[in-house]
Amino acid sequence: MIPILQREVSEKRKWMKDEEMLDILAISESTPGPIAVNTATYVGYEVAGFWGSFFATLGLVLPSFIIIYIISFFYKDFMTWKIVQAAFKGLRIGVIILLIKAVLKLKKAVKFSLLSWIIFAIVFIGLFLTTFFNVNIKIGSFSLSISLLFILFGIIVGIVSTAVSKKEDKE
Repeated sequence: MIPILQREVSEKRKWMKDEEMLDILAISESTPGPIAVNTATYVGYEVAGFWGSFFATLGLVLPSFIIIYIISFFYKDFMTWKIVQAAFKGLRIGVIILLIKAVLKLKKAVKFSLLSWIIFAIVFIGLFLTTFFNVNIKIGSFSLSISLLFILFGIIVGIVSTAVSKKEDKE
């Protein structure tokens, strides 16, 4: 959904710039719920207020809901077909390609600096640790997800870097 949303919102309809889409994706990723729904809701609100967010969310969720609801009646029989299994394998590859394409388009809007490369390296290492070694941080009996640490880290870095750049602008 991310590549489709990016293409529709910033390329085709020109409702927002790629920089704004990056901000929306960051907000949508860090709030509860599916990223596509959060993004559609936010974009709908930016374009047409409350009713824009309502209908954008409904337009995104309703078709999928109806299709999945219908498929659920035939799921067991449906998944035994070899052609359906092959189609799902192909879809996985297609989704990966669409995500890579969206990342490559959106990376043009990112302003690269030493700080952004450091953040990228830290997040990449954390992703590697959680994916391959299932690493979590334990504080007493409380287990803290590395993803939550990255969200907190991003908030702190964002606040500090904004404060520093405002201070430099004043001087």
